[in-house]
Amino acid sequence: MDSSSSKSEIEFECFPMFRVLKGGVVERIAGTETVPPSDVPQNGVVSKDVVISPETGVSARLYLPTAASPDRNLPLLLYIHGGGFCIESPFSPLYHPHLVSLVSKANVVAVSVHYRLCPEDPIPIPHDDTWQAFMWAAAHSSGQGPEPWLNHHADFGRVFFAGDSAGANIAHNMAMRAGSTAQLSDVTISGIVLVHPYFGKNEPDRLWDYICPSEVHNPLFNPAADTNLSNLGCGKVLIFVGGKDFLKNRGLWYYETLKKSGWGGAVEMVESEGEAHVFHLFNPDCEKAGDLLQKFASFMNLD
Repeated sequence: MDSSSSKSEIEFECFPMFRVLKGGVVERIAGTETVPPSDVPQNGVVSKDVVISPETGVSARLYLPTAASPDRNLPLLLYIHGGGFCIESPFSPLYHPHLVSLVSKANVVAVSVHYRLCPEDPIPIPHDDTWQAFMWAAAHSSGQGPEPWLNHHADFGRVFFAGDSAGANIAHNMAMRAGSTAQLSDVTISGIVLVHPYFGKNEPDRLWDYICPSEVHNPLFNPAADTNLSNLGCGKVLIFVGGKDFLKNRGLWYYETLKKSGWGGAVEMVESEGEAHVFHLFNPDCEKAGDLLQKFASFMNLD
């Protein structure tokens, strides 16, 4: 077999997301389409893209309700997309309309993070990139940052991390970092929202083991292995699980693990009966997707 043929052989495949050829080329099967931001209001929301780190390519799509006024700051949502750490972006036709709908319903300012993807940039790079995006946002708490939307409209006393699937994993881990970071005196993480979260227990996981060759007890993946779980840096957690989601049991397990950890906050779990993984992204107009969106929005507006 010649070298060109061997390089085209598949080394690893995680269908329907991506495959890696023996030559090192990553072929993404899904999650590569993009849509632009809009300065023309969509459902009462405008959006724009910002570069956070030219060196790494970390960036974000920002969302602002058109009704926002400087005399009333709005909760700030840091949203982290899913896709197994390996596909998708804030700019995709799945995530952009979801954030527009969420920002419109909840009346919040949102930063949707574009982190580098595995396997080219393995764990913990997606987590580190998201933390960099959060620290960039937090630097606006004095009103002197580079982004006017955050300076004039974001309430840094009401900050939320949220994400779906792998993004929910990152959201949890951002709250863990926030709980041990002293320089956040001007920022309060009010809560986190974990939609169909991707965690692991005490058994191997084929995708995680490929993008993070380490022990399954790595606390980034297995919160029960984190001896500091009780220091989760927020006051409340909302977890969504799908009745037919292949990750449902992991969400239930996270819920029970957090309750037993000694953490002093409030945790709530909501099940969408009969629904599959991230159904709300693929079928946003169904009744249960509307229920999820309403619960998500209410969570960010209740003290």
